[in-house]
Amino acid sequence: MTSLPTSLNDAVAAGQEAVSVNAAMLVKLTDMAGDLAINLSIAAIILFGTVVAAKWAARLTRRGLLRVRGFRHDQTVLSFAVQVVRVVVYIVGFIAVLQRLGVQTTSIIAVLGAASLAVGLALQGTLSNVAAGVLLLVLRPYKVGDVIDIGGVAGSVQRLDLFTTQMSNANNHKIVVPNSKVLGDVILNLSGQKTRRVEINFTVGYGEDLNAARAVLVGVAEAHEKVLDDPAPWTGVTGLLDSAVQITLQAWVNSEDWWQTQADLMQGGKEAIDAAGIEIPFPHQVEVPAKGAVFTRVVATTTAEPEPEGD
Repeated sequence: MTSLPTSLNDAVAAGQEAVSVNAAMLVKLTDMAGDLAINLSIAAIILFGTVVAAKWAARLTRRGLLRVRGFRHDQTVLSFAVQVVRVVVYIVGFIAVLQRLGVQTTSIIAVLGAASLAVGLALQGTLSNVAAGVLLLVLRPYKVGDVIDIGGVAGSVQRLDLFTTQMSNANNHKIVVPNSKVLGDVILNLSGQKTRRVEINFTVGYGEDLNAARAVLVGVAEAHEKVLDDPAPWTGVTGLLDSAVQITLQAWVNSEDWWQTQADLMQGGKEAIDAAGIEIPFPHQVEVPAKGAVFTRVVATTTAEPEPEGD
């Protein structure tokens, strides 16, 4: 008779213990959910603050560099430095978000350090572009706005990023070149100097007065308003070709006037030579028969119209 109450008491005790355990678990889950909600909210605030801080730091960096006389008109340094500052702020903010969410950043850093060799091998092209971008910024072979030629591709520099150099050619085509290729190739800066020389080759007949032809070309260059007086325009015989004598005209202009002045001098020189009655010969071809060959020359002539018959 005593076993029944004992079993009932044990069941009631077990039920009370289960209820207390469930209540404790519920309280613990509630606390965890509250902590997670708080951490997520703070992480979202940190992420939003990171975006705002990145914009603010980039703007502050740009304003600070604009106060430096050497960087005031250099968009290359401005854009590069602003991008670096923005990336650094984002990295710091990302680490802070991970720490707030309970992620052990030290372990992440340790894993990244252990995998640095593999990552370096996988991203060697990207990392070389970054290193080349830093070297280009330090060596300064060109700046934004310069017209450069890299491996036969010419264009005006629009932007220098961490990874690429962006250019635009005369047809307004966007050209993107990796920085590692830029640094490893020949860089021809067409507008790196204040002045630039125009060089045009003209040809005249062997029977013409060469001094007169040179004087005509020099007069065309001296009359052009964009041609500089110092150094003075120069002409000279630079080649004895198969059917003509080559005369070269050289004139110095400001770099920004080079394209249009070259076109003007080419057209003006041609028109002045024609006006002076100096022959610009066409290429001549001489027929040389092979040994033992027999040729039949065909001469094209006009055919006279037949006279009308009389009535």
